[in-house]
Amino acid sequence: MSIVKINVLTVPEEQRETLEKRFAARAGTVENSDGFEWFELLRPVEGTDTYLVYTRWRGEEDFQKWMSGMAQASHGGGGEQGRPRPAASGSTLWTFEVVQQAAPKQ
Repeated sequence: MSIVKINVLTVPEEQRETLEKRFAARAGTVENSDGFEWFELLRPVEGTDTYLVYTRWRGEEDFQKWMSGMAQASHGGGGEQGRPRPAASGSTLWTFEVVQQAAPKQ
């Protein structure tokens, strides 16, 4: 079964637009990865400053390969060497196994 990785990002109000623009500009960096199944960026509606970055993978090995390759290159930051500072002030990664799923009936 697939695995889901949810990156929980704390994003101050003044950085929300920056974060969303950066994700919009990522131009398929994850979509072409072996084992990638799905991506969603979830914006908080009320009561929190937490964004969720949802990705679904065929397995842990596929995620780890992506993390050690393309993700590492695209997630560098901190303002060094001309890179922009991160828009998020905190990050936590959650992992889940998909044990049941459903889709709309056609």
